[in-house]
Amino acid sequence: MLRYILQRLGQSVLVMFGVSLLIFYSLHLTGDPAAVMMPPGSSQQEIENFRHSMGFDRSLIWQYGHYLTGVLHGDLGESLRYSQPVTELIGQRVPATLLLAVSALLWSTLAGLLLGIVSALYQNTAWDLLSRLLAFSGQAIPVFWLGLLLIIVFSLNLRWLPSGGYGSASQLIMPALSLGAYYMSAIARLIRASLIDVMQQDYIRTARAKGLSAWRIVVRHGLRNALIPVITVQGMYFASLLGGALVTEIIFAWPGIGRLAVQAIQNRDFPLVQAIVLLAALVFVGINLIIDLLYGVLNPRIRL
Repeated sequence: MLRYILQRLGQSVLVMFGVSLLIFYSLHLTGDPAAVMMPPGSSQQEIENFRHSMGFDRSLIWQYGHYLTGVLHGDLGESLRYSQPVTELIGQRVPATLLLAVSALLWSTLAGLLLGIVSALYQNTAWDLLSRLLAFSGQAIPVFWLGLLLIIVFSLNLRWLPSGGYGSASQLIMPALSLGAYYMSAIARLIRASLIDVMQQDYIRTARAKGLSAWRIVVRHGLRNALIPVITVQGMYFASLLGGALVTEIIFAWPGIGRLAVQAIQNRDFPLVQAIVLLAALVFVGINLIIDLLYGVLNPRIRL
């Protein structure tokens, strides 16, 4: 097991090294980075001064080495727009995005599991039809349209919830519902298909022959094995929620990383954009590693 962990850690380090290369060289694919990052209308002398201050007049190998050294020391550069270290700017926005992502993941997971279990246990019945209808609806409705619909109904018409902002539980409800709807649907469909397959296995028939209750068979024997593919996509969903809440954060004026990324792109703030992309890649790689290690906990046979 230790060898497997070290192997996966080594692979994760290599992936992050490759990502850092792509992030760094993508800036130079746009042409002269100094001209791209400077505001329109800047004089040639201002561009030259900026190029020298940023080290763009040095060789690419030196620039990448300087960039990588800074990354390893936690220095991702300084924002051109805010004149602050980008790590501070991102650190200020992480709590908001993390709160939104965790809230969306919690409700979507619980609702998806419930719908999936009901749909699998009552296959081809009215309950199954209703559960699948809800699941398909969640995946068919775009996030931006659902967000606007929630604002129209619950903010403008009913006046039950604020239309945006950050700081209270009432301001979290609609963004979390909007962001988690798609993932709830995906989890429900996946747990239904996985549980139906598991409930047809020989060990389930043996458990029934022993006289175990239906609920105990589902929870202790069926659901535990059915959760393995769910955990795989669950980790990816969480990573997507952290890095992909962009539309939701804009619609509900949520001060998270996604909204910061849009502002950075609009302001041509490339150091900040690079740092956000690197953070998103790190989240994906880290969650992938955690998922791989969790497999052995759920099913010890996977360790082989």
